Amino acid sequence: MLTSTDFTGLLNERFFRNLLPKPALDELRLTILTPDFKLTDVTNNRTIKLSDYRGQQPVILAFTRIFTEKQYCPFCYPHIKALNENYEEFTKRGIEILMITSTDKHQSQAVVRDLGLKMPLLINPSCHIFRTYHTGQALGAPLPAQFVLDKDGKLIYRHLFSFLDHNASVETLLAQFQ
Repeated sequence: MLTSTDFTGLLNERFFRNLLPKPALDELRLTILTPDFKLTDVTNNRTIKLSDYRGQQPVILAFTRIFTEKQYCPFCYPHIKALNENYEEFTKRGIEILMITSTDKHQSQAVVRDLGLKMPLLINPSCHIFRTYHTGQALGAPLPAQFVLDKDGKLIYRHLFSFLDHNASVETLLAQFQ
């Protein structure tokens, strides 16, 4: 379901904490080691630590904007679907996609079921990782962004949200590994 008139779960502490607009900041520089984190993956019911991928394989951090299990950002919904539809192409090339959302565990589990997600969906309802990566926020949720990390965990590409260029395309993300 793309959108709904059911706004249950929308007005919560996270919504009000992210209500006022803050722009995304280009704070993380290319070739630096990105900040580590540990989050719950609701797709596979496990804990993921970003540093566990270092020295193993490249990773795409796909910060996404989902308001509730019934309310998706109109810019992010097609991006989530495209990443999910192409997940096997990424994994075939040895690349992991970690999608990060600010929804809670219950909402995120519903999203996984609703969209049939294959890729890990990491939950960050406190939004502290969104803030660490300076993705920005507006109207109740953090803004989307994509960060491409090489196999050593160093930043090789970043895409921050703008109204002119919402999310990096699947083709753009795959091109970082050519």
